Amino acid sequence: MRHISHENLRALVREIVAAGGSTGDEPQMVADNLVYANLTGHDSHGVQMIPIYMAAVLSGDLVPNRHAEIVQDHGPVLTVDGHAGYGQVIGVEAMEIGIARAREHGVCVLATTNSFHLCRIGAWGEQCARAGLVSTHHVNAIGNGGLVAPHGGTAARLSTNPWCCALPPTENNPPFIADFATSVIAMGKVRVARNAGKQVPEGALFDANGQPTTEPGAMLEEPRGALRMVGGHKGHCLSLANEFLAGALTGGGTGRPENEHSDYAVINNMLSTIIDPRRLTAPGAFENELDAAIDHVKSASLEDSDQPIMMPGDPERQTMEERLEHGIPMPDAAWAELVGGAVAVGLSESAAEALAEGRAA
Repeated sequence: MRHISHENLRALVREIVAAGGSTGDEPQMVADNLVYANLTGHDSHGVQMIPIYMAAVLSGDLVPNRHAEIVQDHGPVLTVDGHAGYGQVIGVEAMEIGIARAREHGVCVLATTNSFHLCRIGAWGEQCARAGLVSTHHVNAIGNGGLVAPHGGTAARLSTNPWCCALPPTENNPPFIADFATSVIAMGKVRVARNAGKQVPEGALFDANGQPTTEPGAMLEEPRGALRMVGGHKGHCLSLANEFLAGALTGGGTGRPENEHSDYAVINNMLSTIIDPRRLTAPGAFENELDAAIDHVKSASLEDSDQPIMMPGDPERQTMEERLEHGIPMPDAAWAELVGGAVAVGLSESAAEALAEGRAA
């Protein structure tokens, strides 16, 4: 295990992405997004994605230097096509469009289709929250086969189909950012467990024979098993809603075999609703009620006196404080994969080591 400062890790990822053919602001945007995920404790959506991204660049499934293009425009309702570009770029650009439309019309319903991996969906909710807007985001994925078994099944049919709800900060509280996969754990957390030499939690996976397992290899080796749905039938309903809203309603496609591309394709579709709260209530009413409601929730007696009641976004903020001070932990196996991604696009292992240590490559 090593610890790498966020500045050095950003520099390394920036150079890898540039070596993969990205130009302009794109390498920095990808690096900022991935390292931010690590800083908030979501290593599953952090720099460990780089080997996957570089393999997809080399296969042609991820196309550098693409931008969000509006392909349907009906004022507050519109669709953008990401042209299989980096989700770190497509996500930012799509949200900029949606934020502008929500400010103009009071609301925007935005379909983002054909983006390569949009990574941590909470980042797009945070972008809307910083603009003072409320947003919800339904997401599915197509391209390389299913990952999650439907409730009552043991074979993969769906992606992890995340959902996000983001509320802007108030005078008394930071932004509310709820963001989670509708599987028990995200696929990236399986890779994190494998790289750390750990098992996944019980009840998270089926192996290829449909038997429960805690072995990460069940999802990382062929024949592949399936992730289990979170929350039984209720998680099943939410996952299906995300699949149908993000995949069918946007026109981006659902996770049927006919929509598979290759082993390297991770194509996301997202349906976002962005609302200006000032168009719904009297000035300050939303923020005042939100603060009062949070105070009420936190006033409950504690089950464990050492475990305070938290709001969505609190764990991420706590982890960020620690990792800004002590660096981002990187297990040896994860480091080896990251270096492998660098080498695949022509950056030497010695250059990667130098960048991670803050030395000139």
